[in-house]
This record gives sequence, structure tokens and C-alpha cells, in this order.
Amino acid sequence: MKKLYSTYKPHYQTNLKLAIPVVISQLGHTLVHTADSVIIGHFAGTIPLAAVSLVNSLFTLVLVIGIGISYGITPLIAQENGQKNFSECGKLLFNSLIISAITGLVLFMAIYFGTMAAIDHLNQTPEVVEQAKPFLALLGVSIVPLMFFMTIKQFAEGLGFTKQAMYISIWGNILNIVLGIIFVKGMFGISPMGVRGVGLATLIDRTVMAIVMATYVFRSKHFTEYLKEFGRAHFNKLRCIKILKIGTPVALQYTFEISAFSGAAILMGTLGATQQAAHQVAINMAAMTYMMASGISAAAAIKSGNNFGKKDFLELRLSAISSYHIVLVFMTLTAMLFVVFNAYLPYLYTEDLSVIAIASQLLIIAGFFQLFDGTQVVGLGVLRGMGDVNIPTLFTFVAYWVVGLPAAYFLGIIQHQGATGIWYGLTLGLLVSSALLFMRFQYFSRKLLTN
Repeated sequence: MKKLYSTYKPHYQTNLKLAIPVVISQLGHTLVHTADSVIIGHFAGTIPLAAVSLVNSLFTLVLVIGIGISYGITPLIAQENGQKNFSECGKLLFNSLIISAITGLVLFMAIYFGTMAAIDHLNQTPEVVEQAKPFLALLGVSIVPLMFFMTIKQFAEGLGFTKQAMYISIWGNILNIVLGIIFVKGMFGISPMGVRGVGLATLIDRTVMAIVMATYVFRSKHFTEYLKEFGRAHFNKLRCIKILKIGTPVALQYTFEISAFSGAAILMGTLGATQQAAHQVAINMAAMTYMMASGISAAAAIKSGNNFGKKDFLELRLSAISSYHIVLVFMTLTAMLFVVFNAYLPYLYTEDLSVIAIASQLLIIAGFFQLFDGTQVVGLGVLRGMGDVNIPTLFTFVAYWVVGLPAAYFLGIIQHQGATGIWYGLTLGLLVSSALLFMRFQYFSRKLLTN
């Protein structure tokens, strides 16, 4: 163990220094939905909480498509920075912002004209659907400023500047919570808005975050050298294609996983509003640890991209393995937290005892799949930094849509195991994804060392 620790100690330190701000920043995306759930669960009741669950399960699918597209720039920035091609970084940012603008508008229209109509045909409780629609519409508008925030954030993080997005995410979440409580309860002369209130708070929060992040990057002296050739004169279809060749598979990777969980939420809705609300409680907590693990993954992608650009493949492998170690330790701790406090954590969201009873069972399963969830997302990050995105995309499709979701349907619905059966199926999907991605990393990294 001493030899192992001494080998990876330098990488633990550098990776954690880079990862911790990214972890906090990534956590901010989930905390927005967590805050929405907590506020609604305590101030509005079980039906509104089920509406939040339904909307989040559908909107998260759109959200991760946008996040995945924005991730296309990060490994490219890291690789160009590793090769000291500074001016190329600004060109990549401009082209990525064009892609983000178009993506944001397309995703908004998909929500407004697609999901808003489809929600009536998902066999959900009518009262839940009625409250879900205005919330979903507001979240749909918020995807546009969020895309700009994410793209500029990924540019800064690709260059190693990670703390600023962390601070903006922290203050953004505070703003979201304060506005959410004011709008939902109806304070300072404002009429109570219910579920619609948390949607409005999220829209305002994401708009402010985008403006502040853009102001920081374009006015800071740290980025002057990188932005010398930023502008429309450098719009280039080949650069856009280059970004999309990474961003699109990454978006698909996240889509396959999150859509499986969204499908599980819809399956929960067929069981009843109580099961759906319980699913929202448990998945919200699991999503927090997942987003923190994805912060470690994002840092791993940056380090892998830098080392790949330098063609230092031994450092790449050592750094990647240290990221696996870090996420294993972190997810073991969160697993213990879920298992030990499973009967108490749901009280953070609701006081409905029937919801708490089911959610506490799901948290035990969540504790079990923590290790698989953490290692699979780090595997995706490491491979993304190396530019390997197509085969991992196929792996995620197989893991979640060929194995995970069918198993969830079979166990939960066909075998009548209910909510726990659905989650056992999801756990199987995470296990398959983790194993396949780790084998891919081992194969690819060793191949680079021997060539």
C-alpha cells in the first residue's frame, strides 16, 4: 500500500487541486433541482413534489444533451493548451458559442413543442401533469442561458481555471434558493406561485450565472492571450465539426444513461404518485453524488487531454488511475452515508411517511450502486480527454438501454417488485457500463504506451 500511495501521491494532489472546484461547480447543477425538490416538498406537498419529479426526469434528459455538447470543447482546449497553441483556444471558444446558441434554441423548441405535448400521454396522474407543465416551460427557457454558461465554463476549466465557476455556482444556488422560497410561499407582496415559482427562480439564476461567467472570462487578464483571435472572422465549419465530433458522442453518452433513469421515473409514475415522489427523493440524492463524481471525471478529462497533447502517455495513465482511486474512496463514503442514514435522509425532502418508507429502501440500493456510478463516469472522462468517444458511446447504449432499463421493467413491472425492482435494473446497467469502460481504458492506454 505504501508503494502504491507513493507512486500516485503526486497525481492525487494535482488531480484533487483541479477537481475540487469542478466538483463544487458540477454539484451546483444538481443543487438547483435539489433546492426545487426540498422547497416544494416542504411548502407545497406530495402532488407538487411528484410534478417536480416528472419534470426533472424529462428536463434532465434535455439538460445532459446540452452539457454533453458543451463538453466537446474541453479536451480540445486542454490538448491545444498542452501544445501551447494559445490562439487556437479562442477560435475554438467562438465556434463553440455558436454551436451552444443553436443547441440551446433547438432544445428549447424540443421542450416547448415536443415534451409539453408528450407529457399528456405518459400515463401519469392528471393532477401531477397539470402542475408539471408551467414548471417545464420555464425550465425550457432556462436551457438557453445555461448553454452559454456551460460553454464558457468548459473553456475556462479546460485551461485549468476552475475556481471561478465554483464561486459563481455557489452564489447562483444561494440566489436560486432565496428566490424559490419567496416565489413558492408568496412573500413580500408576491402571490404564492407553487411549482411555477421554483421554475422562475431557476430561470433567473441561470441567466445571472451566464452573464457573470462571461464577464469574468472576457475581462480577466488570464485569458487575454487566448482570446486574441476570438471573433466571427474565425468562424469555421471544420472547427465546429471538430467540436461536435467530441461533443455529440458525449451528449449521447449522458443521454443514454440519464434517459434510462428518466424512463425509470416514468415507470415509477405508472405505480403511483407516492412511488414517483419517493423516486425523486432518492434519485436527487444519488444525482448529487453523481455530479460530484462527474467533477472528478471532468478534471480527469482535462489532465488526460493535457498529457495526450504532450504525448506523455505514462503520465496520462498514472493520472487516470489516480482519478479512479479518488472516486472509489469518495463513492465508498457516500455509499456508507446512504446506507447508515437511509431512514433519516428522506426527511430533508418531505414529511409524508409513505414516501419516506419507499425512499429509504431506494437509498440502500443507491448506496450499492455508488461505486459503479463513480467509476463509469470517471472512465468516460478519461477516455474523452484522450479523444476516444465513439466506442464508449456504444458501451453506454448497451449498458443502459439493452441491459439496464429492460431489467428495470422486467423486475419492477413484470415481476411486481415495484420501486426496488426498477432500481435493481438500473444498478445492473451501471455495473455493465463501469466494467466495459474500465476495460476500454486499460486497452487504449496500454496500446499508447507500447506504440
